[in-house]
Formats: sequence, structure tokens, C-alpha cells
Amino acid sequence: MMPKISLLLPTRGRPALVERLLASLAGTTARPDRVEVVLCVDDDDPGSLGLGEGTPNLVRIVGPRRTMGALNTACLLHSGGEIIVLGNDDMVVRTHGWDDKLTQMHARFPDGIYLSYANDLFMSKRRATFPILSRRCCDLLGDPFPAAYRGAFIDTHLFDIFKRLQHGGYDRFAYLEDVVFEHLHYRTGKAEYDETYRRRGRFDDDYTFIALAARRSRDADRLVRSIRGETVPVGGPALVDPYVPGGFAAAVGYFVQRLLLDRELPLRWRGFLFYTHVGRYAAAKGWLGPLVRIGGSNG
Repeated sequence: MMPKISLLLPTRGRPALVERLLASLAGTTARPDRVEVVLCVDDDDPGSLGLGEGTPNLVRIVGPRRTMGALNTACLLHSGGEIIVLGNDDMVVRTHGWDDKLTQMHARFPDGIYLSYANDLFMSKRRATFPILSRRCCDLLGDPFPAAYRGAFIDTHLFDIFKRLQHGGYDRFAYLEDVVFEHLHYRTGKAEYDETYRRRGRFDDDYTFIALAARRSRDADRLVRSIRGETVPVGGPALVDPYVPGGFAAAVGYFVQRLLLDRELPLRWRGFLFYTHVGRYAAAKGWLGPLVRIGGSNG
């Protein structure tokens, strides 16, 4: 049996964008019977409650407004696929037979431990904007999409876990350059800066990401143990109490300690995280404007 694919799709206030994505799936999916869309809609978003009516293999979840991490987790719990794709309502699938290509990629990893991602025509290979994981990998991580993430950084969180694996000698990245999930984000000039973008605090998750570094270290260790055939300890939900430094000097010192000196990560990735967080700190203070590009798969 071919593995089933589940596309997780939280959305709010963007019915036209969701319909555009569903249309792109209908026009590009080679085996529609093996693909499901798990749509999560807020109960106070009446314009989205009827989305997907008549769409085959669509699972609709309606509930209270929650963080992006909690919404993706709810979608995961209601999904039935062996291949999990974190989608977004501002993406469009451009590649015919994309589902067959994901199935072929999945078959390359019999243990299910990988982080795959398509070409989003924005970050391309540099970032897993729309992460693709196996269900087994999600189960091993235990809490792959922490509820502490309010609107962003889930992609970077997962990318960081697999950077730790890569640095430890286990390269489990699978970039699919010839599979295009185009990210029609406002920062690419392909969308308007709408109310959904506006309501989401752009810098709300910066310190949450740093605070969850120990969790990512434990998650990477769990994956390595599984690759080696060792006993994997039971995991649980990620708990976080972000520390917010006061003042620029304190922030830079904190970023050095928590990012630049994290020796479980390759030096280039550490440098990137350090540079980016310094830039985001300055942008949040209004010193730089919207210059940096991190943490945005769910934006």
C-alpha cells in the first residue's frame, strides 16, 4: 500500500487563499485518494467555516482560537497519513505529481527519520518553510509543534533539530528542489499585508525559540537513539518559560551564550541564528525595519 499524505492546514480569515490552495492541489495531485487535507478553522471565523465543502478527503476541525503550535498539533491528532506536511494558506502547489515524489522520498528512509521540504521559491534550500515529516518521526519527537509557538518559528525549530543530527553525523535532510510549494508571502511581493499578517506579532516567538533549545537537544538525542536502535526515552509536551533580556548589551550577551556557543550545532548555523536574532532585536526596537527573514512558515 502506498503511504497516505496528510496536509495540515490551520487558517484564519483567508477563505479565498484556502480555495486557491485547494484548487492547486486538485490540479496537481496524482493520487487524490491517498491525500487528505486537515483544515483547522477558528469557531469565531464565520467566513471560513464552510471552506472545503464537497472537497474529497478533507477533514475539518472547528475550535477556539489557539496558537499556531496548538493548531498544528490538533491537525496532526485528527490526521491519518504516514507523511505529514505542514501547509499554510498562503502557499500554492505548482508541481504535478508532487504526492508521488513525496512518496518516493519517504521510501528512502525506512526508519521514517527525516526532515523533507519542497522548494518554496523564497527560502528554497536554506529553510524548511513547509516541513515534511513521517508520522513515526512525529511520534518520536512527542511534541513536534510546541504550543508555545504563537505564530512562527515552528519550521526553524524543526530545522534546528535536524541540524543537530547533521552535526552529529546523521544527515537526514531531504530537500526536494523539483517539488514547488510556492510561498506567496507579502515579503516576496506576492501578497498584500492583510489582517492575518497584521494580527500576528512578528517577534512574539523569538525568545520562545531560544528557550526551547534544551528541548531540541533532547529531541535530537531521541532521534539518534532510534537510528542506532537504542531505547528511546518517553517524551512529553514542551514546557517553556522564555527569558527576555533587558537592553541591547544584555540581549547580545544572551544570544552569544544561548546561540553562538551551542556546540551541538554547526558553526555556520550558530552564526546565522546569532546574526538573525540580533537583527530581529534591532528590528523589534524599530531600528532597522523589516529586514530579516526567519521563523515564517506559518506567517
